Amino acid sequence: MGEAPTPTDGLTISPTDTVLGVPYPNTLIFVDIPTPDPAATGRFYAEVFGWTNEGRPEGVFHRLVPGDEFQLDDGSPSGVGNLHIGVYENTEARPDPNDPAFAGGLPSGSQTRMWILVSDDDTQDAILERAEARGAKVLWRDAYWGEFNGFHACFADPWGVQVLLWTKGGDDPQVPENFHQI
Repeated sequence: MGEAPTPTDGLTISPTDTVLGVPYPNTLIFVDIPTPDPAATGRFYAEVFGWTNEGRPEGVFHRLVPGDEFQLDDGSPSGVGNLHIGVYENTEARPDPNDPAFAGGLPSGSQTRMWILVSDDDTQDAILERAEARGAKVLWRDAYWGEFNGFHACFADPWGVQVLLWTKGGDDPQVPENFHQI
């Protein structure tokens, strides 16, 4: 039986790389998105993407667990996984101890966008259909970004968060003529 992969096997940065003078870069663990209704937002993402929705506590802060481990090039688990997305009640913004919370209210203008890698057993069209059926607005579909070799589409969830869907182009991407290309 072979050795289990280490968290850096097959990844770009190894523990011996130096970024900003430290032996290993700071790690993104999750991103929070504001909403007036964390329970409904959690249900939306669970129903659209099949993610685990954990109320912690219910209705105030929800942790969305998007899946299993990232895969190595050969398809085996990398040991790196379970990145999380937090959904927080926008007037409380846990764990902010300030009263009122610094992040109170919903954002306006430019804001963070969430990029989702579509799994091999799903499609952008199916995800857009599920999202739209639950109140999302499709912003675009049928697009290809050559610089990063990927097909993409985007929707705004019922609370205004932009969610970009990404599918890898592969070694020989066949881009349909009707697709928008950048």
